[in-house]
Amino acid sequence: MKRLVHVAALLALALPTTALADDEDDDNGFGLAGLLSAKNKEDLPPVILSAGEPLADAPWELKSGTYYEFEIQGDGSQELAIVGPEFFRAIWVDEIVVEGLEIRPLGVDSIEFDEAGEMEIGFVAIKPGSYYLKVPGSTGETQRLEITIK
Repeated sequence: MKRLVHVAALLALALPTTALADDEDDDNGFGLAGLLSAKNKEDLPPVILSAGEPLADAPWELKSGTYYEFEIQGDGSQELAIVGPEFFRAIWVDEIVVEGLEIRPLGVDSIEFDEAGEMEIGFVAIKPGSYYLKVPGSTGETQRLEITIK
């Protein structure tokens, strides 16, 4: 009987043990979901698509490796688009949500609103540099959102 207890104890010691990650104990600041954890997420102010109105109140300064979400709100005052191919290539787009429908694109070049509506984009900033989103064909500073990824 003693031998059976010893064998059982040795087997118990030999079994792999796992320690569950705890958000509070992580040295790197990431929780169980890594880059997509709530601790690594920031909301950005919305981009407004409206005839004659500025796209945003201020430039965006983003940090590489951080997950961001922002809304694009079109008021339907005019058929408007935004382009920013260099910006969209410097980020990883997790999802675009339109009326509850989640789209997981491989890439984005531009987005156009033919009528009023909203969409939300979730992404991870990847490549440091200076970028923009702008209304195509426009030359005014208010029709351009300057973006810096550090």
